Amino acid sequence: MRVAVTGARGRLGRAVVAALQDAPFTGLAGPIAWDRTAFDLDAPTTIHALLDRDRPEAVIHSAAWTDVDGCAREPETARRRNAEAVHVLAEATAARDIDLVHLSTNEVFDGRRTDGRGYEADDRTNPINPYGSSKLEGEILATAAYRGRKARLGIVRTAWLYGPPGNDFPSKVLAAAERARTAGEPLRVVADEFGSPTFTQDVAEAIVELLGSGDVGGFHHVVNGGIASRATWARELFNQAGLDVEIEEIPASTWARASTPPAWGVLEATPLPGGEPLRAWPDALADYLPTLLRQRAAGSAAGPAASESRS
Repeated sequence: MRVAVTGARGRLGRAVVAALQDAPFTGLAGPIAWDRTAFDLDAPTTIHALLDRDRPEAVIHSAAWTDVDGCAREPETARRRNAEAVHVLAEATAARDIDLVHLSTNEVFDGRRTDGRGYEADDRTNPINPYGSSKLEGEILATAAYRGRKARLGIVRTAWLYGPPGNDFPSKVLAAAERARTAGEPLRVVADEFGSPTFTQDVAEAIVELLGSGDVGGFHHVVNGGIASRATWARELFNQAGLDVEIEEIPASTWARASTPPAWGVLEATPLPGGEPLRAWPDALADYLPTLLRQRAAGSAAGPAASESRS
């Protein structure tokens, strides 16, 4: 099977490309990696030439504008990149009978439920910020494009993603802890925002499982097991790293930002074809930690300029 991946240099895209390289159904040629130079969300009509040139049988659309605060400041840009570009892509793939896996987010839900349960795939959506609104519109437009087509559309929602190349919550909270220690202050971490910390490698492998099973159609919630607040996540990270960090728990209302995230961003995982759920989030974090610590050590050794590099 010829599989193409948009956003192939992004956090999730690079994990998906790596997982597909080990998948038996992609053959010796492996996946087709489309980075931003190949498929730009600001110029989505280029997808027609890409599809005709590379002739994939399935496309995994991981490219998105995921700067949640940036989306709040520029909602029209968010809509253009996360909804209109999806519409162009989905119309093009559906017309060619190409399966599409579209990556979405927990932020299509409002986060106001109080029953302690995660959002299921068929629960009512109600985004409360421009990022979530743009991603939901992308879901709706992709669904419309595939209605009545024989090709399959899979929508994979995930949450609180972390993983290489860094600049994720674990790397940011480690850096913040160092600054707090230097200042002689406790580290302030939000304690009333809850989600499912999810490792990109695990999501990528789940997507490959869905694609390889032939059961990719429909909505899928793909997250690591368990629930954590931001403060709980930080404490587990420090515990695993052997760091003694004083944490001051604060409400999200005291942390000024452009966007309003859902307070309860927990997704109820949908069953995977093999029947095995993703592992618990602390176990996944333990796998990532050595890579994260090596990256931080390398960045410190290289000096301040290295920490400003972008993927």
